[in-house]
Amino acid sequence: MRKKIAGIVLCVLIVSGIALGAYFYQQDQTRAEEYTGAPTIFIHGYKGTENSFGHMLDRFENTYQWGNKGFVYYVTKDGSIVDYNLNEGRYAPMFVQIVLEDNRASFQKSTEWIASVLLHLKENYRVEEVNLVGHSMGGILAVKYTMEYTLNGYPKVNKLVTIGSPFDGIYNENYFKVHQDEAAEDLKPNSDALKVLRDNMFPAEVKVYSIASTGDSVAVPESAKALRYMIPEQNYKETIIDDPQLTHSALHESMQIDKLIHSFLWQD
Repeated sequence: MRKKIAGIVLCVLIVSGIALGAYFYQQDQTRAEEYTGAPTIFIHGYKGTENSFGHMLDRFENTYQWGNKGFVYYVTKDGSIVDYNLNEGRYAPMFVQIVLEDNRASFQKSTEWIASVLLHLKENYRVEEVNLVGHSMGGILAVKYTMEYTLNGYPKVNKLVTIGSPFDGIYNENYFKVHQDEAAEDLKPNSDALKVLRDNMFPAEVKVYSIASTGDSVAVPESAKALRYMIPEQNYKETIIDDPQLTHSALHESMQIDKLIHSFLWQD
């Protein structure tokens, strides 16, 4: 009788072990498959917060139903990463928002933080390729990341969108009477940080779309157009919206710009 019971117990344990193994294998496979698409990373600009791209991402997800906001990454002043997985089992296209606590840090430091987030996505969710969308200084950081990190084991960039990004600096001298910090120094015309950016090589295979507005007094069209000299001509696209009401902070609230981004990233 004891042998019979022992045999039954052994069979139950074997079956349970097989079932658990299959379950965890399936979970591992599911996790690997959930993030096989190229997520789109949204990077705010100088003094930006979660609200900078918050409304645009809400429209992308709920108004247009173009995809879901999968993650929010917060990077603290010391470079620590706090990530919130909002995906809830829904799949690509996945939107990822990066929020930097120190939103006035230098180009170099800010780009290092962005790179650490993208490396986290690669190591934890097997993300090998991304799209980048950056507003204002966020567009500059996106270009800097693409130049300096994508050939060094970090996720590669497929497409990149800049929105109101002053690649030749901010021309208004009064701006720097109010703003005095590392990022402000980098945003001055002919700053060392902008010179480094201009001297770097941009990957030939990455497609870039620059969006600017005549109503933007921070990243005026002339400064935004400076990006065209950094990107191979065949991979560069540019739209200057003639609208005096479309100011710098209104760019990420524009449904017209929503549709331009969507067309470039997912339809072209």
